[in-house]
Amino acid sequence: MEIEIYADVVCPWCYIGKRRLDEAVASYDGDVTVRYRPFQLDPTPVPKPLPVPQALAAKFGGPDTARQMIDRVTQVAAGAGLTLDYDRALAANTFDAHRLVRYAGERGKAGEMLDALYRAHFVDGVDVGSPDALAGLAEQVGLDAADARRYLDSEEGTKELAADLASAHDLGVNSVPTFVLAGKYAVQGAQDTATLLAAFAEVERRESADN
Repeated sequence: MEIEIYADVVCPWCYIGKRRLDEAVASYDGDVTVRYRPFQLDPTPVPKPLPVPQALAAKFGGPDTARQMIDRVTQVAAGAGLTLDYDRALAANTFDAHRLVRYAGERGKAGEMLDALYRAHFVDGVDVGSPDALAGLAEQVGLDAADARRYLDSEEGTKELAADLASAHDLGVNSVPTFVLAGKYAVQGAQDTATLLAAFAEVERRESADN
């Protein structure tokens, strides 16, 4: 079964969703192929790094609302074994980060690259909009930093990524994470592992009945 996950690298629910998906896939008996699809929560440029709490406050009605959002998702993440350090996280445009995931995917390391980007953003306070920082993250997962930087400095992958982002919009993906199972069954949100496993089994049952 093919599982596509639409996600953004600065989305905490996507971070949680990927962790839960990894757990579900690891305990599932069937054959699963996971493909990572890009989505941008906010495609507007970010001229300089901005603390995420400040960006959330500006977008969602003030610091109190932002803090409530942060506290809630931080608590849920902790339950999934993840740390979110919003005192360090920096807002960033993620187009090049998604290009880097694509680059890594061509070398068999998309999942590892995505994990590294999540940790960089949510734990280490790295600006994932910076080409220098992205090249360094590529090196962390065993890729060549200089070649990754060359790729990011070029136009390689830009048209393909733009097409992928447009495709997500055309498919009706408007929130992330969104999981698409077997190309036609959508599961939205950072569902717990048990829910994902139940969805896998149900899709397998339906697909078997259709064949």
